[in-house]
Amino acid sequence: MKSRSRLLAAGVAALALAAAASGPAFASKDKPVIALSNAYYGNTWRHQMVTAFETAAKQAKADGTIADYIILNGDGSVAQQNSQLAELILKGVDAIAVDAASETAVNGIIAKACKAGIKVVSFDSVASAPCNYQLNFDFKGYKKAEAEWVFGKLGGKGNIIQVRGVKGSAPDNDMFNAQTEVLKKNPGIKVVATVYGQATASVAQAAIANVLPSLPHVDAVIAQGGSDDFGIAQAFDQFGGPYKDKPPIIEGGGSTDFIKWWAGKSASGYTTISMNTTPGIGGAAFYLSLALVKGAEPPKLMIMPVATVTQDNLKDYADLPSGMIVSPAYSADWVDKNLLNKK
Repeated sequence: MKSRSRLLAAGVAALALAAAASGPAFASKDKPVIALSNAYYGNTWRHQMVTAFETAAKQAKADGTIADYIILNGDGSVAQQNSQLAELILKGVDAIAVDAASETAVNGIIAKACKAGIKVVSFDSVASAPCNYQLNFDFKGYKKAEAEWVFGKLGGKGNIIQVRGVKGSAPDNDMFNAQTEVLKKNPGIKVVATVYGQATASVAQAAIANVLPSLPHVDAVIAQGGSDDFGIAQAFDQFGGPYKDKPPIIEGGGSTDFIKWWAGKSASGYTTISMNTTPGIGGAAFYLSLALVKGAEPPKLMIMPVATVTQDNLKDYADLPSGMIVSPAYSADWVDKNLLNKK
């Protein structure tokens, strides 16, 4: 509960900061203003990502490295994010880190920001505007590997539920397409339901609970992460019946609540895999944005690592606080070595 409270407190602080940031931003190249435009704030992953950005920004401001920072959180709509980005352009910020509502629909306003001399980094849910830098994950690669593991565990046969993520986002499309490619190679695997979980435990739980009564026996669930994994597990636990003692293989997405649930089931032989994008990318996006203002010239596309939990290292993560997503914190040094100067 304490960790959830900290996440909510960080969210309130971020929203308050956004509301207070109506005045002009006074900046210079030596002491820039760095902004975050986060299109969606409705799940644990995004809360933790914003906290990572804010933690890095607060430290940089305290050290005198930046003049100030601005955080704007959205409702998931393109219209709101376009409005926020227009506001940041008018404020004259030096760099904007963008977790985008759409891969294409925010490109026009990003192009305007670039034309105004603002450095733009889109990350996690990236934008495809040619002028912006992309800090991304290999969503297709790791989701393909995770689906292959699950289908291999099933022996290439069985009924599955496919849980999608945040509607309209680039990660949802990439992960869904990767899973679909693996499904085509496994004709013995049948998708008996597809639902949207919004990468959120409560939404995923409700979506699974809604379809379960009408489905044949479910052998596995492939999902997208965020905290949907724990919501899926709860739905099957509450449904009970054939799943009481033998839940399906649920693809983990890095939720510490799910990992605790998994650890509790492992004594009876339950095993799965968890792979997730790391919300600590918020801090990496901040330091990358700052480096760009200072004159760094990294590649246009940079790839972040994912976190993987297996039966072999499960015990290393089972005691993490509840209400979190598995993630390291990324420092300025890490960004310098792994993004700016990666060989």
